[in-house]
Amino acid sequence: MASKCGKCGPGYPTPLEAMKGPREEIVYLPCIYRNTNTEAPDYLATVDVDPKSPQYCQVIHRLPMPNLKDELHHTGWNTCSSCFGDSTKSRTKLILPCLISSRIYVVDVGTEPRAPKLHKVIESKDIYAKCDLGYVHTSHCLASGEVMLSTLGDPKGNGKGGFVLLDGETFEVKGTWEKPGSAAPLGYDFWYQPRHNVMISTEWAAPNVLRDGFNPADVQAGLYGSCLHVWDWQRHEMVQTLHLQDGLIPLEVRFLHNPAASQGFVGCALSSNIQRFYKNEGGTWSVEKVIQVPPKKVKGWMLPEMPSLITDILLSLDDRFLYFSNWLHGDLRQYDISDPRRPRLTGQLFLGGSIVKGGPVQVLEDQELKSQPEPLVVKGKRVAGGPQMIQLSLDGKRLYVTTSLYSAWDKQFYPDLIREGSVMLQIDVDTEKGGLKLNPNFLVDFGKEPLGPALAHEVRYPGGDCSSDIWL
Repeated sequence: MASKCGKCGPGYPTPLEAMKGPREEIVYLPCIYRNTNTEAPDYLATVDVDPKSPQYCQVIHRLPMPNLKDELHHTGWNTCSSCFGDSTKSRTKLILPCLISSRIYVVDVGTEPRAPKLHKVIESKDIYAKCDLGYVHTSHCLASGEVMLSTLGDPKGNGKGGFVLLDGETFEVKGTWEKPGSAAPLGYDFWYQPRHNVMISTEWAAPNVLRDGFNPADVQAGLYGSCLHVWDWQRHEMVQTLHLQDGLIPLEVRFLHNPAASQGFVGCALSSNIQRFYKNEGGTWSVEKVIQVPPKKVKGWMLPEMPSLITDILLSLDDRFLYFSNWLHGDLRQYDISDPRRPRLTGQLFLGGSIVKGGPVQVLEDQELKSQPEPLVVKGKRVAGGPQMIQLSLDGKRLYVTTSLYSAWDKQFYPDLIREGSVMLQIDVDTEKGGLKLNPNFLVDFGKEPLGPALAHEVRYPGGDCSSDIWL
């Protein structure tokens, strides 16, 4: 293990060793004020999640950004387990890309982990000038010591799925990772697997399409993504595009954690299915649908059929369980993927959502449920929104869930999230037989923040986690 290895770098040598790592005591979450009633900068919240601590379930520090309306979203690290063999590297900086302003903030979490401070601001003009890219989303560290970030667009908000490279020490913008002129038409998330010389990226939509909300007409017009892009990792070139059959808005992409694995999963939000991608016998890549969540026929909603809207997916470090959230239907699911081609449902939990009893939506036809679920109340608070971002503890036994997706879509689909703020919940996981159980004593209520209700998004642990670490 890393703690016993004097010459090793950040993280752990293998995913299975990471499962033996220490229990999380604090977590970091970006909190968003764009599109809320509070005119204040987004901030990074530090939350105490140690049950033995007197500050358990409390926000113990807030680091405001220097600008308004950035839309902090996903975060990453200056270095991770991909640099485990390099003793000169340490995981001390958290990278905060801004989905709307196109800035990138670098936060020092190494000096005082419980009180992070701003280390550097990378202004959008530097990214525009050196990369002709903007609207940055996913951040991954590379074994080279660099930091790589995916983008949704060009500086004008048109679709452009490219990748920004930062120097891992100075955080200067170096240029694009992909060869000039070879960006994808749309971008969002990415994951790389060097042993197979491959990276796979996904698509949301052009920033100009999604910036201010969701319009169903844009789907009919073909403005939302439906492809996976396969890249040659060494040559930095796109070599294949997989057109997903019944796969609209492929968002989060996850290879199996085992670095020798040649397969993974992607969650398709709007078509509400999970698709498995894999290396075929010919050495190229193929995709097949392995899970479908049926829509519900409804009354009192924007459309006559409501998709589940799969917005985040996660794999346990031992590659045994797949988790995903259905943001609109309101349930969180666990599947046994011992056979990746035939996932088996082992846990399901309703945590709010749009179809709860007593709400404005009436379910007319449901292929899965006999009745509409009850609203969720935790420690006296009725939870607004539905389960969205998820993060699993290293040992796989605790799942943290937040309820905000993206401020413009929150405002449209869950106006009560804007009024009441999001929450963080914790789910206890049965790692033997499978199963999910809500921890009734855990609630972080971002509706009670000092400047007003905030929208908390993705959870990160200081020592790395299931969605930020890639092994070589």
